[in-house]
Amino acid sequence: MSKPTIAKRGPFFEDVTPGTYWWCACGKSKKQPFCDGSHQGSDFSPVKIDVTESKTLVLCGCKHSANKPFCDGSHGSLK
Repeated sequence: MSKPTIAKRGPFFEDVTPGTYWWCACGKSKKQPFCDGSHQGSDFSPVKIDVTESKTLVLCGCKHSANKPFCDGSHGSLK
């Protein structure tokens, strides 16, 4: 399986309102941390996030989290 591109070696803090969001799993989106379709033709698919209330999401920027789409600190162990 392909490895994702590291978009950022740390989390993205995103203030969101209720709605549906798509987190970029491939790391190639120009609209990080959200999907812009750059994964087309790859092994990756975006992850759907349904938000029911306004809040701040802490989203994985390195694309290696075991708790996708949320940051779990995996960026700290990347080489």
